[in-house]
Amino acid sequence: MCGITGFISNSSDKKTIIKKMSQKIEHRGPDAEGFYLDDNIALAHRRLSIIDLKNGNQPMYNENNDLVCIFNGEIYNYLELKRKLEKAGHKFATSSDTEVLLHGYEQWHDDLPKKLRGMFAFAIYDIKNKSLFLARDPFGIKPLYYYFNDKVFMFASEIKCFLEHPDFHKELNEDLIGPFMSFSFTPTTETFFKGVYRLDPGTFLKYENKDININRYFNLEFNEKNKKYDSYVKDIDKVMKDSIKLHMLSDVEVGSFLSSGIDSSYIVSLAKPNKTYTVGYDIPKYNEIEYAKDLTDKLKIKNTSKKITKEEYMQVIPKIMYYMDEPTSDPAAVALYFVAQLASKDLKVVLSGEGADEFFGGYNYYREEVDYKFYNKIPFFIRHLISNICKCLPEVRGINFLVRRGQKLEDNYIGVNKVYSEKEIKKVLKMPYKLKNKDITKPVYDEFKDKSNIIKMQAIDINFWLIKDILQKADRMTMAHSLEGRVPFVDKEVFKVASSLPLDVKVTKDNTKVALRDAAKKVIPNESYKKKKLGFPVPIREWMKEDDVFNEIKKTFSTSYCEKYFDSEYLLHLLADHRNNRKDNYRKIWNVYCFLKWYEVYFVN
Repeated sequence: MCGITGFISNSSDKKTIIKKMSQKIEHRGPDAEGFYLDDNIALAHRRLSIIDLKNGNQPMYNENNDLVCIFNGEIYNYLELKRKLEKAGHKFATSSDTEVLLHGYEQWHDDLPKKLRGMFAFAIYDIKNKSLFLARDPFGIKPLYYYFNDKVFMFASEIKCFLEHPDFHKELNEDLIGPFMSFSFTPTTETFFKGVYRLDPGTFLKYENKDININRYFNLEFNEKNKKYDSYVKDIDKVMKDSIKLHMLSDVEVGSFLSSGIDSSYIVSLAKPNKTYTVGYDIPKYNEIEYAKDLTDKLKIKNTSKKITKEEYMQVIPKIMYYMDEPTSDPAAVALYFVAQLASKDLKVVLSGEGADEFFGGYNYYREEVDYKFYNKIPFFIRHLISNICKCLPEVRGINFLVRRGQKLEDNYIGVNKVYSEKEIKKVLKMPYKLKNKDITKPVYDEFKDKSNIIKMQAIDINFWLIKDILQKADRMTMAHSLEGRVPFVDKEVFKVASSLPLDVKVTKDNTKVALRDAAKKVIPNESYKKKKLGFPVPIREWMKEDDVFNEIKKTFSTSYCEKYFDSEYLLHLLADHRNNRKDNYRKIWNVYCFLKWYEVYFVN
């Protein structure tokens, strides 16, 4: 795991600039630093040594010294690819997966990313042709951003690198505040820094003669099969064992995060790492430590745990926002920060359970398609009329259900973690809400228009919630502590199996992730495979009612920059109602509070 950055320009001071950019991501790779410079380009690499500890430093060159590569990630099938390339006549000087990228590019050119199994963001520069090739893995496990104007083209693992370049103009992308309030993260290819774009997962970018071309090499495809139930369970069992085996490849020790749920319990039960790590809280219903300890005792492996205090949680928020680059109001980011900090004291690599819910149908929301079939039998025009009437009523659980079930999925569903409705955003946000949710999700719905509602929801959650929130925070919170996080569920071969499952193998009236639970049941020695979806439970809902947290949020809502963008009185009203138990507003309060703490880090301080 590493950090990469670079730029193409006519600047005469490339060395000073690229060094400053590299220093911004030192946390991603504290073990080594390397540079390539010529009259056209400057490249920098920060290394966290995992594979081929002695010879894997970067930038790395091919044998002719006409290609140079910088790479962040792990290629899990690199040994298989290396054998193919050696048969084709390529000579290798190292045992690293980076060199496979160089020879692979020589052999397969633009087709190289299709052949890779792993997590990656890399740049290959053709020294003779002065052309640059950038690629990102199919699910966006590893981040990659780019920025360009008439003076410079630059790219980096983290946006903060760009702040060190004199030709970068820092400006807030105000159009994204409204979407952030709904999604709780940045849901677009555009970012909160105007002119900065993320390279979408499953794409590659070619830059030559000031011309940018972006091409897609991977598409999500769902191909439901018709087999016996036991066959699906066997397929899951086989592919997960294979994925775990590959994700354990390393020249340093690999440990694992562990919660009380099925996903991390399944990974730990298959991998049996010597060390696991868990965080919890003093409030029992938010504490998973004892559940995790029960599993590791049965597996006879070590578990190290920590209880996060309210004071620690609140104090670290500005740091979280710094490392994230963009705002997030996902409370689990803080828990991830602390569990990564805990693991980094012992290890450089950990496994984590992200991706199982999106791939295998794990969200309780999906069950509405099964649980309320009776309501769906009512003609749509009647349900739609009821929905429009209910829209005028206060937002409560039963009313929200009637609103949802009377709307087309495409008009209403943006993911499992929706915070503000567009109607309420108009009350809170002072500026026009230009970029509507439907505009953002439409390309995904169009792509899957002939699929079932469950598949449409999965496609939305993979493209937005998984890629732009879950994997983003997993990368940033581990890398903040120079720790490599590996996600065995987020693997293209695992997805092939998951995407073949029909509805009743994923979701029934009784449970979610049905076939995955039965596969996990074979290896998990306790009853974690039965547990309902919890996520990373956080007691922020309760803490907001206590004086110290309440007053901190109230103070932030009273700042001039809050009043610039939001109706402060309305926000303070939400906060007061929450404290007085009139309404549970914690997600809405936390959403705006996190945006403002991020804004403080990057635009005030």
